[in-house]
Amino acid sequence: YINSMEEVLVDALPYIDQEYDDPIFREAALQLIEEEAKQYRPTKNYLEYLPTTKTQFESPLLKVEMERLVARQPMETLSMKRYELPQPGAAQKNDVGAWLECVNNSVAQLEHQSGRIINLELLSQYGSNEWKIHNEELSRMLDRETALLRSIKNEIQEVNWLRKTEQTQIGTQLSDLSHHWTTLVHKNFEIEKACVQIKAELQQQLTEKR
Repeated sequence: YINSMEEVLVDALPYIDQEYDDPIFREAALQLIEEEAKQYRPTKNYLEYLPTTKTQFESPLLKVEMERLVARQPMETLSMKRYELPQPGAAQKNDVGAWLECVNNSVAQLEHQSGRIINLELLSQYGSNEWKIHNEELSRMLDRETALLRSIKNEIQEVNWLRKTEQTQIGTQLSDLSHHWTTLVHKNFEIEKACVQIKAELQQQLTEKR
């Protein structure tokens, strides 16, 4: 909990506290949770009291795509029209302009395929080495991340061992102090009992003298 000085006091010692498995304490904890849940009545939009935020998109394309998702509209299929080589229609058989457009489209497609062949040849000649270099870089990245993960796990283990050691030591001190407190309470009870008995005897003696 947080005291009046805004200092956090950790009053749980999970390595030595054994009450968690006690059915009585567990039932009491569940009852507290149930009572707290009764006071919380969530609405359909329980965040309505918060101010609305203005969504920022990195590009208009992303905005359009998000609007499509919100509207639950299907994604447009990939157009293959640019790869087609249609000839002029029956009404344009004698149209020179239509034939020139088809020829230009065929030249563009030819150049595109030529570029693809060049890329494939380059990939065949240099691709294997590039992939080897890429795989080696991935392997180095994996080694670095694995070493980092191992280091973090070791740090977590050290923290857990430190917590367990400290809590075990504190648990021993708490046990000794609890036993000492019980002893003192018992002694105080015996002293109080003796005082009451002596007081009663004195009262009886005074009564007899009268």
